[in-house]
Amino acid sequence: MSAAPVRIFTPVDAAALSVGAEAVAQAVAGEAAARGLAVEIVRNGSRGMLWLEPLVEVETAEGRIAYGPVAAQDVPSLFDAGFISGGAHRLSLGKTEELDWMKRQQRLTFERVGVIDPLSIADYRAHGGFKGLEKALGLTGGEIVEAVKASGLRGRGGAGFPTGIKWKTVHDAKAEQKYIVCNADEGDSGTFADRMLFEGDPYLTIEGMAIAAVAVGATRGYLYLRSEYPHAHRTLQRAILKAEAAGLIGASVMGSGRAFHLEVRLGAGAYICGEETSLLESLEGKRAIVRAKPPLPALQGLFGKPTVVNNVLSFAAVPWILAHGAQAYADYGMGRSRGTLPVQLGGNVKRGGLIELAFGISLREIIEEMGGGTLSGRPIRAVQVGGPLGAYLTAEQLDVQMDYEALASMRAMLGHGGIVVFDDSVDMARQARFAFAFCAKESCGKCTPCRIGATRGVEVMDRIIAGAEVPKNIAVLRDLSKLMTDASLCAMGGLTPMPVLSALNHFPEDFDRPPSPLQKLALAAE
Repeated sequence: MSAAPVRIFTPVDAAALSVGAEAVAQAVAGEAAARGLAVEIVRNGSRGMLWLEPLVEVETAEGRIAYGPVAAQDVPSLFDAGFISGGAHRLSLGKTEELDWMKRQQRLTFERVGVIDPLSIADYRAHGGFKGLEKALGLTGGEIVEAVKASGLRGRGGAGFPTGIKWKTVHDAKAEQKYIVCNADEGDSGTFADRMLFEGDPYLTIEGMAIAAVAVGATRGYLYLRSEYPHAHRTLQRAILKAEAAGLIGASVMGSGRAFHLEVRLGAGAYICGEETSLLESLEGKRAIVRAKPPLPALQGLFGKPTVVNNVLSFAAVPWILAHGAQAYADYGMGRSRGTLPVQLGGNVKRGGLIELAFGISLREIIEEMGGGTLSGRPIRAVQVGGPLGAYLTAEQLDVQMDYEALASMRAMLGHGGIVVFDDSVDMARQARFAFAFCAKESCGKCTPCRIGATRGVEVMDRIIAGAEVPKNIAVLRDLSKLMTDASLCAMGGLTPMPVLSALNHFPEDFDRPPSPLQKLALAAE
């Protein structure tokens, strides 16, 4: 009887593909065939160590051995070194699970990403998949909602609203039709957790949405995905078809008699669709414009029906909660921030990638210890947390804990968990200008403070950068920021001043510009 083929894992994650993972997979297959070696190549998700991609892993009796970053031209020498049995090589990193990056994490949502074949239902089940849905089908809708409430899970999209309260509102609403909508319009700078989850463990979000449907009595779901994620789109489409064929969702969820039909809808890349009511307008085939609240989407959402709208990471946390218990999830974290947060570390940093940790770790530990500091080797000057509308923090503020309330107390926000690092070469006045320019481009245009305010903000910043009457223009900048914060219809305009004012307050020297030669001529003419 011939020996079982050696399993070799090569990521199909978009980040890994961008640096040659497809060529590496082909090279491994070709080299194995040429040497007459039996191997099974598994196209897994990324472990999140993006600086090591393409990361190739070999399954051995002692565990999986990692090699990286691997280029196609490295493959022959890997085989020469006996890497299919975990042999030593200059690219050898040791056991994957024992790497410091992995050992320091508490992976609940991402526990299977990089471990399994993303589209294998058998692999998903073998690693605990669908246990949460099975548990949910044995409970009443109210019991599921109470479990989610007790877990302390809050919206991972940015607002941090308690997930269980939103679900209870939809559960209690009386309607013949209810909907589940997943906001997968991941548009924040420095964020990629949703994409990684879809490409590495697509059934998890499907399971979470199915649990939500069982909890509130919904029969249809829509996963709203940004069009810039073609690999995630293909994987999700295939996963949904496989789940339906296996009877896990569809006309009768796991044979329960409860229906849940799920579709993927592609957005056209509008940042405003990250706002839930704008997303709903888009789903209905309309222009993506923010709705006034009330009514809340939980009562009058998609097509005017009660709708649960949650972020990908919110739905993805639910199966673990149901499978292991609300208290087990709540035991992670601190204060009102319970469970874990997938942090996405990027920008000017040596080791960028995906880190899942319990709430409470400091920003400094993430950036300096796990991220290794700046890639340039220059001092850290600013860190933006929470996407393009998040505040800029200084190097002296990095001891803040990753927690909703701790960041809010510093006039900052956690957002979707994106962290972007800047060294001391950054011009913070130009970063402030970027915030206004971004808002001006991405505003839905419904309300005047956002639509006009962002454009005026760009003009004010241009005058400041040019050194024109800086004190007067800074006064205008502060007044404009207050107006946008207080009067904008949604968070798009309301939060745009957050990065602007944080840059102004923390880095005032970057705004104190001398007059340009043209400004000097204008002043002389006066």
